[in-house]
Amino acid sequence: MVVVLANPPVVDQIPLLRSPGPRDSFSCVPVVDLSGPGAARAIVDACERFGFFKVVNHGVPAATMDVAESEAVGFFAQAQADKDRAGPRASYPFGYGSKRIGLNGDMGWLEYLLLAVDSASLSDACPVPSGAAFRSALNEYVAAVRDVAARVLEAMAEGLGIADAAALSSMVTGAGSDQVFRVNHYPPCPALQGLGCTATATGFGEHTDPQIISVLRSNGTSGLQVALRDAAQAQQWVSVPSDRDAFFVNVGDSLQVLTNGRFESVKHRVVTNSLKSRVSFIYFAGPALEQRIAPLAQLLAEGEESLYREFTWGEYKTAAYKTRLGDNRLAQFQRCSI
Repeated sequence: MVVVLANPPVVDQIPLLRSPGPRDSFSCVPVVDLSGPGAARAIVDACERFGFFKVVNHGVPAATMDVAESEAVGFFAQAQADKDRAGPRASYPFGYGSKRIGLNGDMGWLEYLLLAVDSASLSDACPVPSGAAFRSALNEYVAAVRDVAARVLEAMAEGLGIADAAALSSMVTGAGSDQVFRVNHYPPCPALQGLGCTATATGFGEHTDPQIISVLRSNGTSGLQVALRDAAQAQQWVSVPSDRDAFFVNVGDSLQVLTNGRFESVKHRVVTNSLKSRVSFIYFAGPALEQRIAPLAQLLAEGEESLYREFTWGEYKTAAYKTRLGDNRLAQFQRCSI
């Protein structure tokens, strides 16, 4: 089903991009079988090489994913006035939004729902979505993907040789953990019609995720791109082949600090096309606001110093809200010796 915005806005504020060619497809995305015996080592290897990987055999029923997607498509198919009524008010930034990403001038060809999560379900303080069927479907999905995130972090701790298997997962499942869930819809962009297949519009501009990890799933429409670096450290954007049955995991800024730079948060973006809608779900696994973020002692070699000054997640989150998407948020927390 293709959903189109009821009142298309002027798109001259949204950057157009050249789409990577066929040879720029990231065909070697690391794949982690979460049910397999080699998951721990595979996760660490993928995080060290790319900060990004795909998870299969994750155990989330296809019906859970399909129903949530169907309900999301139905929500975005509503009249614009109905969607606007779900926009943020006292609960800012949570609720419905369109085109504008944050408060600092970033724009994208998308509409979205940004939702707060308490424990394993949507927060009661966030009344959107109000429809019982949609809310129920998202709660079932959130509970399932939160479990996937915890299992990934437990396997990661094992692969890193951390004695406490819950050292990372407890940060995102413990009391007060700061979890966020986002539903993005990228409609076909009419401004691209007649420009050829090499043109795309910015759906969500390049950025890294500030949390520990994020877990993404989308429908069968491509659009996700990640920035890889070659031997000369030159940045190259590559397209990630879509897989609606899998989850994609990003290393976030906080995990980069917790591993003292051993893992690097991956820069990524989403582009749109003129033909097909993309619907994606992203679960952002963050710790409690008071959680101290600093390299884990178990991961520091003898004599190795932290590359970052210690901060709380609340401090970092506040700083992140003041930046543009593409800014290096960690720069102000790096030690001068880097």
